[in-house]
Amino acid sequence: MQDKLHLYNSLGNRIEEFKSLKEKEVSLYVCGITPDAAIHLGHAFTYLTFDVLVRYLNYLGYKVNYTQNITDIDDDIIARSKTAGQNWKEFGDHWVSVFEKNMEALNWIKPE
Repeated sequence: MQDKLHLYNSLGNRIEEFKSLKEKEVSLYVCGITPDAAIHLGHAFTYLTFDVLVRYLNYLGYKVNYTQNITDIDDDIIARSKTAGQNWKEFGDHWVSVFEKNMEALNWIKPE
């Protein structure tokens, strides 16, 4: 029996067999964090869910181009960095580092 992936399609309100647009290749974009504070369980759940999906797609033989952004500057980062008395860049870099260390501790594979 060949392994297959089935996913819930909210548009059609049903579970469907996954079919990639390109033969054995998948592109996946997941919105990343805004590094203005420590991550919480909801962040970890989101990123680990996609981590499992990527691992399973790799297992099925797909080449996965997995991309995730990190918002490097926005109003929240600027406001919180001012409150903390830090430069916005250093403030954001600190929380990115904390995020990556926390996720690595969960054996997360970092996206490209």
